[in-house]
Amino acid sequence: MLTGKNFIGNKLSALGNVTFQTFNPELNKNNNQIFHEASDDEILESVNLAKIAFESYKKTTPKERSTFLNSIADELVAVSDNLLQVYCSETGLPAGRSRGELKRTIGQLRSFADLALDGSWVEASIDTAIPDREPIPKPDLRKMMIPLGPIVVFGASNFPLAYSTAGGDTASALAAGCPVIVKSHPMHAGTGEIVSGAIISAVKKNNMPDGVFSNLNSRDINVGVQLVNHTNVKAIGFTGSLKGGRSIYDLASKRDIPIPVFAEMGSTNPIIIMPDKIKNDYQELAVKFAKSITVGSGQFCTNPGMIISIKGSEMDRFIECLKLEINKIEPSCMLHPNILNSYNSNANQTTANKNVEIFYQSDSKNKENYPEHILATVNSDEFISNKNIHHEVFGPFSLIIKCNDMDDLKKVISSIQGQLTGTIIGQNDEIYQNQDLIDLLGDRVGRIIFDGVPTGVEVCPSMLHGGPYPATTDSRFTAVGIHSIKRWVRPFSYQDFPDEVLPDELKNDNPLNIKRTINGIIT
Repeated sequence: MLTGKNFIGNKLSALGNVTFQTFNPELNKNNNQIFHEASDDEILESVNLAKIAFESYKKTTPKERSTFLNSIADELVAVSDNLLQVYCSETGLPAGRSRGELKRTIGQLRSFADLALDGSWVEASIDTAIPDREPIPKPDLRKMMIPLGPIVVFGASNFPLAYSTAGGDTASALAAGCPVIVKSHPMHAGTGEIVSGAIISAVKKNNMPDGVFSNLNSRDINVGVQLVNHTNVKAIGFTGSLKGGRSIYDLASKRDIPIPVFAEMGSTNPIIIMPDKIKNDYQELAVKFAKSITVGSGQFCTNPGMIISIKGSEMDRFIECLKLEINKIEPSCMLHPNILNSYNSNANQTTANKNVEIFYQSDSKNKENYPEHILATVNSDEFISNKNIHHEVFGPFSLIIKCNDMDDLKKVISSIQGQLTGTIIGQNDEIYQNQDLIDLLGDRVGRIIFDGVPTGVEVCPSMLHGGPYPATTDSRFTAVGIHSIKRWVRPFSYQDFPDEVLPDELKNDNPLNIKRTINGIIT
């Protein structure tokens, strides 16, 4: 049963006077539960608790953290029926999507549980002393990664589970030894409360310190601003818009002691279709892209928002076929009226520009909170010169760019800012003859896809979900997969310490049996 309260560590609290409700976009009405935004005192208490919890939580063993993360996954399984019901009521997303996202969330938790035990992420390195080295002795030096401290995670609007309360940011931070304070997204506060209850249940069952996790409700930006500015917070995780991510980044940079912000802020995910491919496989490509553009109402950060090819009869035929295929797909409900309004505003902003032509727009005016599928075209010269049409349109929208020739296409790629993904679709010999295109695109994206669609993110060690600014604030890190733990740690060296005082990861006999580098040799 929902309470509408905040989790301040292990206790439920509702001291604030600001209240709000979540919204059911499918039924086009508010849900019944009243939620209380965290008060200033509750925010302060949660951060102070996290600081105290950090002193003991960072000393927990890898086995203890692994058991804790697996316990969170178990608790989510136990509440899954109620959780998925609330999830659907707050998002308008279908039951199949909710089950898939919950499965992914549980899988992420278990993968970080395994990583905590594996211990390779600490990157233990030992260089033993050479006391008789001339002209000066060499000291004993041992280095490993250690946790930063309390982390604030901003829940994502489009992934209430996988990128929110117990999502990848939270799981990776807890695996690293960092307490987490979640600023719950107001669009799915009920989902966040149920997930938080599961986490707190795991906290208690595993005797983790009170304050290792808190969940704060928020109606607007006040809670987030206070959290970012608090001296006890040591890093931020964010998934959302460029405007929101940049605002958080700027706030964190202006602190007396700046902190890192790992923000994933969206992408247009450019797709290049080579001439021979669009000539020979136009129908297959049209079917593939129609599905990719519209799936989930385009509410994915890897949605194909930009398709680029060489103009001519072959490209025109592909465009017509894409129009026919996308017309076969019924629009689906968006997450919230605010997201629909933002989609319409951004689409209008793009299509209002000179030489941008709408060649397909579906009709969904008879259904509340259902978007129109929109496809538009523009010539390469206009695209290169007009940065106003480079921005992401979050939803079922794609801009098709018509280039004069391959050199012109490369100029288009050169004009694009940082993206999460880039895709090249072509015959093998076309790719081989234009390998410089891979380098051009690679300079602007975090992941290149060959002969596929960008929609979807595989959760595995080799996945890079990030990219150059403005896709993310730091292209060196991923937001998906076990290597995302590197965002919440820093390197730390011990010099000439007695073995019994060293952490287990750096002791001579390697009691944790983890992979380490000793005098330059991995062992």
